[in-house]
Amino acid sequence: MELSKSQHTIMFRLKTRGPQSVKILSKQLDMTTMGARQHLNDLEQQGYVSQTRDEKQTRGRPVHLWKLTEKGHSQFPDSHSQIAVELIDVIRSTLGEEDLERIIDSRGELQRSQYQQELDQQGEDIQDRIARLAEIRSEEGYMAEVRLLPDGWLLIENHCPICSAAKQCQNFCKSELWIFQQLFQGTADVSRTDYLLDGARRCAYKIRRL
Repeated sequence: MELSKSQHTIMFRLKTRGPQSVKILSKQLDMTTMGARQHLNDLEQQGYVSQTRDEKQTRGRPVHLWKLTEKGHSQFPDSHSQIAVELIDVIRSTLGEEDLERIIDSRGELQRSQYQQELDQQGEDIQDRIARLAEIRSEEGYMAEVRLLPDGWLLIENHCPICSAAKQCQNFCKSELWIFQQLFQGTADVSRTDYLLDGARRCAYKIRRL
């Protein structure tokens, strides 16, 4: 069954904001609670969403939250996942783990160089450079955004378009962190605060000015 525009919007909201209550979703999407619940029930029947309890709720009636299932997450693109996984297997079996690491490192250096050229066009302002990096990552399918923190910035990637490949070879994740650290070397400290493969719903990086 083809999803409606409202259902796509609900799934996008759950993807980028995590589990939400019917009440919050209805307000955010400017629809009635009954209308939001009907869309969620339809999505649940199709296996795209499921309910969970708000563990932070300590008083009053329990609040039920809606979240994406694995099938729901799979509706967001994973760049040529099967081809990528097969290529990793072929390289690993024919050339070995060390050569696979070298290939990923070379890809990382190329990516860093491309990002560096883009960021250098933004001047010296670190916030402008972070914002441009988020734009680039979004163009690549990471659904990236930046949030201001009291002591820096949080670069959030709400989706991983290479998740299947990253599960097969976590050197991609290691390379990603290295790239971000190199881009802000000498001006900011970059650390990973949320990691999708460790069970978080996204990857996120804290950027703190030195």
